[in-house]
Amino acid sequence: MAPPSEPVSRGRVPWQRLLLTVSLLSFWNPPSTAQITLESLPSNAAEGKDVLLLVHNLSVNMTGYAWYKGASVDSNRLIASYVIDSQESIPGPAHSGREIIYPNGSLLIQKVTLEDTGYYTLLAIKKNFLNEEVTAQLHVYPALSTPNITSNNSDPVEDKDAVVLTCEPETQNTTYLWLVNRQSIVDSARLELSKDNRTLTLLRVTRNDTGPYECVTWNPGSAGRSDPFYLNVLYGPETPTISPSNPHYSSGANLSLSCHTDSNPPAQYSWLINGRPQEPTQELFIPHITVNDSGSYTCLVHNSVTGLNRTTVTTITVSERKSTGHPVGTISGIVIGVLVGLLLLASLVYFLFLRNTRRASGQPDLREHLPPASNPGHGLSGTSTSLAPLSGPRTEVPIYLELLNPDTNIYCQIHPKAGVAP
Repeated sequence: MAPPSEPVSRGRVPWQRLLLTVSLLSFWNPPSTAQITLESLPSNAAEGKDVLLLVHNLSVNMTGYAWYKGASVDSNRLIASYVIDSQESIPGPAHSGREIIYPNGSLLIQKVTLEDTGYYTLLAIKKNFLNEEVTAQLHVYPALSTPNITSNNSDPVEDKDAVVLTCEPETQNTTYLWLVNRQSIVDSARLELSKDNRTLTLLRVTRNDTGPYECVTWNPGSAGRSDPFYLNVLYGPETPTISPSNPHYSSGANLSLSCHTDSNPPAQYSWLINGRPQEPTQELFIPHITVNDSGSYTCLVHNSVTGLNRTTVTTITVSERKSTGHPVGTISGIVIGVLVGLLLLASLVYFLFLRNTRRASGQPDLREHLPPASNPGHGLSGTSTSLAPLSGPRTEVPIYLELLNPDTNIYCQIHPKAGVAP
């Protein structure tokens, strides 16, 4: 604490004369209209800090001051005296070298200790040889360092171990407070506090008791707060789960199973297939399974710290792969092709049937319906012949009969000059 002003000291001088004068005047102290008061700044001091005992309501006709350690004026407990006119500060028997008297009568005590706790008395001497006496009390408290939390077991087992947390260090006249998850502790059947609140006991830890835990120390002069403290609660393993849950597979598929459980520390995984141990792994993979891979698949989990084991069994059924046939597009193409083929075949049969029917009914050859040649010609025997004209209207030959009747083509090849009259 910075002093308001520096006093002027002119060395050590005999103080017995001033002390004798003060002692004589202390027997007669008439009442004053303005009572002198003292104020401690701060009101509650922490060890190692500076404290100022500030004087209020001083009169203007003061000649000097004297400070005593105690609740009364005692020459053997004089800290120091101060003469205003000469600005002399005279140390007394109780002076420790850390006290300073200012011209306004205030007393500064530097770097207070626990021994400085107690009463201090000011004797104010006036020019009319009247004095005033006032007493104040100084409270000095230990300077609290940052606390820390210790534990008898930082790795407890769930539902098995108890844990005792202690706030260090132990300090007199100190209040201890606990925070869990940054909240004040609430009453619980599983929590116990010591009488001074310095220790916190968890009777049966669970995985939800990991923390953080904080300890707060407090006294009127200072306060401290610990760093967060966490518990490593060991638990598990819980009953594992196997995924995926699909129990049916077709032969030739790949089988991939995964096993999971909640555990601290992490669990160890292994598998049994129809009771036969497999390589330790969390993920089980079998490519191109067959019907022989059907059966029970067991996942085993183990926690080496808690010593607990858990298992889960799933049944896998592998079926022979069914013929899936051709793709839908291929089947549609085949059906359409067959239908088209059948249609063409039906058309061909119909045309053949129609031709045979015409022949069987005695239908004249196509050559009988050909028109006569435009120019007379010679027959095969070399004589001149002419074709008789067809009686009645001319009959047109359907094109499909021309294509199907080979005689027409043959006729055209034998008689290239023959033509059909327009």
